[in-house]
Amino acid sequence: MTASPEASPSPLRPWLLLLVLSGVFVALLELVGLPAALLLGPMLAGIIVSARGGRLRIPDLPFAGAQALVGCLIASSINAGILRTIAEDWPLFCAVTASTVLVSAVIGSVLSRLQVLPGTVAVWGSSPGAASAMVIMAQAYGADARLVAVMTYTRVVCVAVVASLLSLLFAGRAPAAEGMALADPGFDPARLSLVLAVALAGAVAGRLARIPAGALLGPIALGAALNIAGLFDPHPPQLVLGLAYALVGWRLGLNFTRETLAAAGKAMPRILLAMLILIAFCGGLAMLLVRFAGIDPVTAYLATSPGGMDSVAIIAASSNVDRPFVMALQALRFLVVLVTGPTVARFVANRHLARERQRSAERPRD
Repeated sequence: MTASPEASPSPLRPWLLLLVLSGVFVALLELVGLPAALLLGPMLAGIIVSARGGRLRIPDLPFAGAQALVGCLIASSINAGILRTIAEDWPLFCAVTASTVLVSAVIGSVLSRLQVLPGTVAVWGSSPGAASAMVIMAQAYGADARLVAVMTYTRVVCVAVVASLLSLLFAGRAPAAEGMALADPGFDPARLSLVLAVALAGAVAGRLARIPAGALLGPIALGAALNIAGLFDPHPPQLVLGLAYALVGWRLGLNFTRETLAAAGKAMPRILLAMLILIAFCGGLAMLLVRFAGIDPVTAYLATSPGGMDSVAIIAASSNVDRPFVMALQALRFLVVLVTGPTVARFVANRHLARERQRSAERPRD
């Protein structure tokens, strides 16, 4: 007996819904002048499609390509001037980076100790940046990787929305003379080929080196080296970047599946509270930068915000801010988190597990 047409919905329907919603959200966000509309629109569309039960997934290969292109965008912001900025103000950069990593560990430790979230979820989920690496490490330590993923991607979404609104209200979009320097001066196939070559070579090198987020870090390292040397600015064309933004947004949004949201439903208010505490602390650091270093407020917030480096890069690129300063601080913290984050999280998680074992040993037995 053949199945009725209603019993076999078209597999293309969720993809069409994703594309239509993405276009609508991008148009609306562009209409109000919100920076990073090409990232936030697809992200919101992905969340809605997932919540409706659409089991869509952006494959690893296209997502790695998108990361590589965003890596080239970041690399185009890293030049000799940024190195001079870090060298001139290295105590400031080191202090902000160290305090962010330390406070995120403290927040995770306190939440774990108060048993706000089960097991060591809060420890891994509070670590700023390197979300995929934290999820993998959490699973290896027996934490609920679904809740960790919800925490990390919730933080990315919150930071992206808050940073975009602040950029719109207080900094505005990048002026044509500066902002459209982000766009290619005319489509040049030869230059695009070089950008793609840098992205591919960097991504392959990052993967072969087996470093977390290698598809992002590899192109950053290679592109930044070329840019610092004055050999080549690896800024991708706007059209290609738009596709990369959409892929990143879809990947983030589609992580909010119905099953994950259901598992995190009761904990979501506490997850949001923890993330808002971390965001507020970074906002406090931004205020200190404004007060004592003379940095404009939106630049300071974007530089200290604990979101993903790629989403911050997109927002900074489309906003009237000091992009080199933002990317210098984000790049330094991102690298520090990759190197020290798992070690700090392991230390706090091990202390939590030791306390749990001690409680079990001291608990009276019948």
